[in-house]
Amino acid sequence: MNILHVVAAVVCIIFVSSLVLIPFAKADWTMFRADPTHSGAGAGNPALPPALLWNYTTGGAVVSSPAVVDGVIYVSSTDGNIYALNAANGIKIWSYTVGVGLSSPAVVSGVVYVGGDNKIYALHANTGAQLWNYATGNEVTSSPAVVGGVVYVGSVDDSVYALNASSGIQLWNYTASDSVESSPAVVGGVVYVGCDGGNVYALNASSGIQLWNYTTVDGDDFTSSPAVVDGVLYVGSEDGNVYALNASSSILLWNYTTGYLVSWVTSSPAVVDGAVYVSSSNGNVYALNAANGVKLWNYTISLYNAEFAYLYSSPAVVNGVVYVGGAFNVYALNAANGVKLWSFNTTGGTMVYSSPAVVNGVVYIGSTDDNVYAFGSITTSSSPSPTVPEFPTQALITTLVVSLITILSAVIIRGKKRINRNLQS
Repeated sequence: MNILHVVAAVVCIIFVSSLVLIPFAKADWTMFRADPTHSGAGAGNPALPPALLWNYTTGGAVVSSPAVVDGVIYVSSTDGNIYALNAANGIKIWSYTVGVGLSSPAVVSGVVYVGGDNKIYALHANTGAQLWNYATGNEVTSSPAVVGGVVYVGSVDDSVYALNASSGIQLWNYTASDSVESSPAVVGGVVYVGCDGGNVYALNASSGIQLWNYTTVDGDDFTSSPAVVDGVLYVGSEDGNVYALNASSSILLWNYTTGYLVSWVTSSPAVVDGAVYVSSSNGNVYALNAANGVKLWNYTISLYNAEFAYLYSSPAVVNGVVYVGGAFNVYALNAANGVKLWSFNTTGGTMVYSSPAVVNGVVYIGSTDDNVYAFGSITTSSSPSPTVPEFPTQALITTLVVSLITILSAVIIRGKKRINRNLQS
C-alpha cells in the first residue's frame, strides 16, 4: 500500500475519532448562566438520583450562582466573602473579603471577576490575591461577563462599564435610565443588558454606543438578565412578562404573561433546543416555545403566599433536565413535559434563590441556609471521575487542524508526483 494511503487512513481515523469525542469535551461553568450568551445550558450527565456529595457552610446566605472551572467552585456569600472550594470535596482553598452587595463571580483565564463593596475586583483564581479593583458609584450586584479581554458589568449607580480585563482600566461606561442589576449578555460584538425602569439596552461592545433600547409594558419595572440565542433576546420583567425581541432591531417577536397575583419574572431565561425555561414569582416554572411563546408546560413549585412563592432562581438545563431552586428545595424537572424527577431539601428549610451550575453530572448551588451544596448521582458520588469521557477542547482543535493539514499535504504531494510523471512521460 502506498505510504500516502497509510497516512490518509490514519488521519481519517483520528479525524473521525475527534468528531465522536467533541460532544464530550470538558465544559466548565465560567460565569452566571454558564457563558456570555446566558443560555443556561450545560454539558454532561444529569444528576439522577440525587445524593449529597458535600456541603460547605459560610457565614451568610448564599444567593450567588457558582462558577465552576478546572475542578474549583467559586461562589459569593452575604457574609462579604467570595470562596474558592474544591469541587470534589468542598474543602476551602481560599476566601477573600470584598464586602456587601456581592455579585455572582466570573472566572476566565485564571482570574476571578466579582462585584462587591462598590467595586469590581479581579482576583487570582489559584490564590485569591487581588490583582486590581475598580471603584463604581454604588453596589455591583450585576455579575460580570468577560469576553475578548474585556469585563462588562452593571452597577446600581445606573451605569454599564467595560473594563480592560488585565488592568481594570475603564474602556467606556454607559449611563442607563436606572440601576443596572441585570448581568450583561455579550454576543456578536453587542452587549445586552436590562435595568430598573423597564429598559433593555443593546450597546456596541467596543464603544458603548447605544444601538437600541426597548421599554417593557410597565416602564417602572425591573428587568432580568437577558439570554441571547440564535439572534433572539429573551428577558423577563417585573411586569410579569417574558419577552422575545429581535436582537438586531429590538422588534417584539412575542411576549408571554405568567400566572396570577404577583408574577414578577426576575429569573433569567434558559434557552435550549427551541424552548425557553423561566421561573416566576407566582411559584411556577414555565417552558415556552422559543419561536412563538406558546406555553409548553408549567410546574408549580409552591402556591402563592407572601413568604414562600417567590422564585428568583434561574433554571439550568442539562441533557433534558431542568434544574432550579425554589421553596426549601432544589428541583429537577423533565425538560420535555415538566414532570418532577426529584427534589432535594436543603438542611435549613429555607429559600433557594441561587441559580444552579451543573458540571459533569454534579449540581452546585447555594441556599439562604448559608450553605453551598454539591450533589449528583450515586455513580458520581462514588467516584470523582466524570461519567462521560473528557477530551480537552484545545486538544480537539489541535487534532482537527493537524489532521486537515496532513490531508492537504498528502494531496499536494501526490499531485506533484502525478505532474512529475506526466512531464517525464
